[in-house]
Amino acid sequence: MNSEEEFFDAQTGLESDDSGEVSFKDALVFDSNEVTDGSSKQENGVWERRKALPAETISKNNFSVWSILKKCVGMELSKIAMPVEFNEPLSFLQRISEYMEHTHLIHKACSLSDAVDRMQVVAAFAVSAVASQWERTRKPFNPLLGETYELIREDEGYRLISEQLKFWGKSVEAEPQGTMTLELLKHKEAYTWTNPMCCVHNIILGKLWIEQYGTVEIVNHSTGDKCILNFKPCGMFGRDLHKVEGFIQDGSKNKRHVIYGKWTESMYSIDPSLSETKKAEKTTGSDPQEEGCSYAVEEDDEFPEGQDTVIVIPGSALLWRITPQPSHSAQMYNFTSFAVTLNELEPGMERLLPPTDCRLRPDIRAMEHGDMDLASAEKERLEEKQRKARRERSAGEEEWSTRWFRMVTNPFTGAEDWQYTGGYFDRKYTDCPNIY
Repeated sequence: MNSEEEFFDAQTGLESDDSGEVSFKDALVFDSNEVTDGSSKQENGVWERRKALPAETISKNNFSVWSILKKCVGMELSKIAMPVEFNEPLSFLQRISEYMEHTHLIHKACSLSDAVDRMQVVAAFAVSAVASQWERTRKPFNPLLGETYELIREDEGYRLISEQLKFWGKSVEAEPQGTMTLELLKHKEAYTWTNPMCCVHNIILGKLWIEQYGTVEIVNHSTGDKCILNFKPCGMFGRDLHKVEGFIQDGSKNKRHVIYGKWTESMYSIDPSLSETKKAEKTTGSDPQEEGCSYAVEEDDEFPEGQDTVIVIPGSALLWRITPQPSHSAQMYNFTSFAVTLNELEPGMERLLPPTDCRLRPDIRAMEHGDMDLASAEKERLEEKQRKARRERSAGEEEWSTRWFRMVTNPFTGAEDWQYTGGYFDRKYTDCPNIY
């Protein structure tokens, strides 16, 4: 779709797409002691990140997707602009940075001497990357072309930079297109995988809920080890909702570990022989804890409530457990504690950010503070500004070029992929596009 008038913010934003790219190199350390403003909270000279948003979740009860669609009969879904009330106060660039919430797993993988043990932890990290999506049924704001986001967490050992690369398509069911590449430099290993499919149920009527499903293959390109993970669909009786099952095989295709759990809760590993023993026991007698649910997922995609937690097989090792959400998460768009901090402007940070950073977007900032009229007006203004800039580039036969990433051949997969070019923190203030 190439029409100049088709830039609308109607994307679900829940998929991993190659429209925005991320790197974790070449960052500057922000010293929170440099500037303070009375409202800052510091302890022993260290900035204490916020634990709540400036304003509570804005209700969307007064808006109905169905009522909007009825007014747009005959129009393409991609041309329907959704009210800002259906958003959450984050850009998609910030949303994908939530993949880093459980960074401790990468550090743990680096500390392990056995390659198969490292694969187990990398598999847990791959599952944890989608965990924060549970109950996040509002869409993040589409990034504007040229928008950037930097996330510096020196205390956790990483630095991230992301950039919006192209205009988005429109979808409700999302198929991931970007490849995740993780390099453990200490062990000279590279892992690649793609995220599972994501489906948002009841987009028109009923309670919205999210389902992850599909096969994820994690490959260690240095050893040939693989981990095959099956994100199971909910199924007719809801018994497989959130479940993830799989196994790790070494370079000789020997099955080394069985992996199981739920992407909303925890992941475990067990020796294949113990797993087979458990299966054999189930054939001689049913486990009442593992009986199918007595309720079905009806045609209207009614959410199956009351799912059991993970049934742990004796002899299993815990790989990962999700961080509990704050008690007031429901009043903060169901954000995790990590997500609450992503749009925070620490004292003095504005002068350290380029004018393209997500934190400076006026529509997201207004929504975060509960001013929905201003958020809606700013969202509309920014969308029109994007359309105008696109028309001007088209008239001048100019093409948009990214600043911090370039398309190259991924040396591990052989496919085309985006690579960070470096230099962001040396040149981030110069020649910035005026996107806000």
